[in-house]
Amino acid sequence: MDLVKTAIKAAITSGVEINILYKSGYIETKFKKDKSPVTNADLVSNKIIIDHLRSTGIPILSEENKAIPYSERKSWDRLWIVDPLDGTKEFIKGNGEFTVNIALVNNNKPVLGVIYAPVTKELYFGSSGIGSFKANAEDAGQDIEIIVDSAQKLPSSDQNSINIVAVSRSHMNKATEDYIRSRSGVSEKPILVSRGSSLKICMVAEGNARYYPRFGPTMEWDIAAGHAIAKYAGKTIRRIDNRGEISYNKENLLNPDFIVE
Repeated sequence: MDLVKTAIKAAITSGVEINILYKSGYIETKFKKDKSPVTNADLVSNKIIIDHLRSTGIPILSEENKAIPYSERKSWDRLWIVDPLDGTKEFIKGNGEFTVNIALVNNNKPVLGVIYAPVTKELYFGSSGIGSFKANAEDAGQDIEIIVDSAQKLPSSDQNSINIVAVSRSHMNKATEDYIRSRSGVSEKPILVSRGSSLKICMVAEGNARYYPRFGPTMEWDIAAGHAIAKYAGKTIRRIDNRGEISYNKENLLNPDFIVE
């Protein structure tokens, strides 16, 4: 539980600074070699999280320090995988649907995940041995003990009775539409709900969506934390091509197409 609390503290502390920049409108945006945007909030959050996690002695793979060669990473049986600002496009657009994602991976499988939404103050966390939970940091501020004690176990809804499919707000495509159509009966047209960042995975973990299909590129830090939260809420994240479980700390950090359900 100590590692869970360390990750929660890191996520909320970085989220506070992200929210200050978000509300101030002081956003500096640059573009990386892969044409993806990075803002001053990404970099501020990354520094805060690394400063918190470094005390654990566990190596860290973050979107903003991803240049660590595989020759070094492949010997890591245990590592943190961090996205300091998931949903940078949503952050820039100003719709509030962005998160801080922190995962702990053991032997290529997620064993701990924390997702924090700075605007709504919603916190999701899950770990082997304790399950997955949702809390709100609005009233507790950064008092981790109060936040953890007030958390509600997931799932909070029965997903089998909910005809909702979570879909990407920024990356909807024909492959996704065709997949949803192939799973839907004539008399059962699902309601599509668009969300940004890892919040789509959280919808499934909560039981507020039946499933979330993703066709298109994502990186390990985009989904590792959500994977842990979904997994310990009794859900799965599997490859669409062969139904195998997603693994982490691969040589190629790109994920295959997957389904959360």
